[in-house]
Amino acid sequence: MTTTSPSPQLPKTKPQPGRPSGLRALLAAIGGQNLSLIGALIAVTALFGTLNPNFLGWDNIQVIAEAATISGLLAVVQTVVIICGGLDISVGSQAGLASVTSAMIFTSTGANPYLGIAAALAIGAAIGLLNGTVIIYGRVNPTIATLAGLAAYKGVAQLVSDGRAQGYVLGDPVFVFLSRGKIAGLPTMVWLLILTAAAVHTLLTYTDIGRNIYAIGGNDTAARLAGINLNKYLISAYALSGTVAALAGVLLTARTGSGQPVSGSEGLELQSITAAALGGCALKGGKGSIGGTLLAVALLGALQNGLTVQGINAFWQNVAQGALLVAAVIIQQRRNRERAVGLPA
Repeated sequence: MTTTSPSPQLPKTKPQPGRPSGLRALLAAIGGQNLSLIGALIAVTALFGTLNPNFLGWDNIQVIAEAATISGLLAVVQTVVIICGGLDISVGSQAGLASVTSAMIFTSTGANPYLGIAAALAIGAAIGLLNGTVIIYGRVNPTIATLAGLAAYKGVAQLVSDGRAQGYVLGDPVFVFLSRGKIAGLPTMVWLLILTAAAVHTLLTYTDIGRNIYAIGGNDTAARLAGINLNKYLISAYALSGTVAALAGVLLTARTGSGQPVSGSEGLELQSITAAALGGCALKGGKGSIGGTLLAVALLGALQNGLTVQGINAFWQNVAQGALLVAAVIIQQRRNRERAVGLPA
């Protein structure tokens, strides 16, 4: 009589200790910084929605999105530069110069919008390369170099335009499509922000280039010893910043109908840095995300629109932006347990 041996029992798998699951996993994926921004955005929209029911209407949401597009583009590339350990204070002036360039070339070439846009993007890329070259080979601190660029590029824009708005592009279908067109119900400008943000997010998150950018900002000495060409990456980051700033300048031209040397671009550098810092970028480099920056852009856009709808003096918007930037830096310092200046450890 034969007996069959019982089949071996497979050991029961147990959940790995410390590995979040369900809601905890979702919250961990979103991140504490982004959760705070989402909470603040909900609070701001609830407040202004209560004060004015039209605030949450689809038309006003589109207005907020369109108004935040230009600053959003600058905030996205500012994020890349800050992650690299740099800073670009000149993005607003770059946008102003690109705006003037696009309009003046459009007018001088017999109303050719493509030449105007191409010239603006070329100017932006050249300015970005110049910024990066001065910083790397001139050994100038990024803050000082781009602060000088802020003044210089604004001056060039005023010189070539004689300090006045240039050109008239509202009759051109390409510029009209950029400013007023829609794709699948969303404004064209918003699509440009979405596509740019998606491309930069993919670059930072899923490529070796992105990993090297984080490595450079986190510890440039270790990155150099690992064989990463720091000069190439930093110059490329500023070239990207200049190109996207020029795209923002083209959109500024499309929105206003003419090239604007200063009006419309002044203050954009503060907005981009504030959005990047609020979004979780460590100003020392090595940390940040496009998702967090976009949430901060949405928060700033909703706050600015809400204050405008309520008839609050526009000067208070600058006060709010400055306060938010200081608050973001204080939160970063606390989280990183940085020692306060002048106080004992």
